[in-house]
Amino acid sequence: MRIGIDLGGTKIEGIALDGSRELARLRVDTPRDDYAETIDAIVSLVQALETAVGRRGSVGVGIPGTMSPATGLVKNANSVWLIGRPLLIDLERRLDRAVRIANDANCFAVSEAADGAGAGAEVVFGVIIGTGTGAGIVVRGQVLVGPNAIAGEWGHNPLPWPADEERPGRPCYCGRHGCIETFLSGPGMQAEYARRAGQRRTPAEIVALAAAGDPDAAVTLDRYEDRLARGLASIINVLDPDVIVLGGGMSNIDRLYDTVPRLWGPYVFSDTVTTRLVKARHGDSSGVRGAAWLWP
Repeated sequence: MRIGIDLGGTKIEGIALDGSRELARLRVDTPRDDYAETIDAIVSLVQALETAVGRRGSVGVGIPGTMSPATGLVKNANSVWLIGRPLLIDLERRLDRAVRIANDANCFAVSEAADGAGAGAEVVFGVIIGTGTGAGIVVRGQVLVGPNAIAGEWGHNPLPWPADEERPGRPCYCGRHGCIETFLSGPGMQAEYARRAGQRRTPAEIVALAAAGDPDAAVTLDRYEDRLARGLASIINVLDPDVIVLGGGMSNIDRLYDTVPRLWGPYVFSDTVTTRLVKARHGDSSGVRGAAWLWP
């Protein structure tokens, strides 16, 4: 039995799998800003899954960051209370077994490339746009990690082809300004609408307001689509993937899949663009399924 844990900014989800068959699934709120309570929540979730199934399993964990090959500590996590912490060591000690940890976007990309929306494609770029912005790269069924464990981290590159009003951009938790994440994450869209309308709305509310004719929401959504098109065009120019799979809360904006491919053409260094933009087949389950599959 494989157990997968998806450690998100707002929730922690756990799944128990027998092959690809789901045996149990549980979800709890993430104890934000508290590392010790986060460890407790993951351990309790694993124990609850094993109690529900009556079996002990391997444990894989997807995190919104990565483990530094140099220090063995968490780095690049938008859940900043994890940064600099020995998460792998602490989980292995508490769970009394080996644990595998990977970037949550890598887990997502593995799941969607294996039997999801990217199944059969040679090169898959799996994007998570939600609380943060990340991605994983799968080539011929193998996830790319890289010697620095940062392959796919497009969210902390600057927004390509910025307009004057987009420079220098909002500050990012990474210490720089104008990162793609500050524009394309859910909080990024909320900040854009708040700047225009003077009030905060959720992305789902902004999309609904745009459909109802609210001018501030319409402009916010149009600008979001243009920025997403520019961001993904820069990826196509470097990686030239067969398919780009979107996951995370922002992937539920249905009009993206029609609008963004129409907008990215002028930015792609090619006469035609055949890369497909598709929604994740497994939705919110992709990350946790991929975490379980960190064990063969």
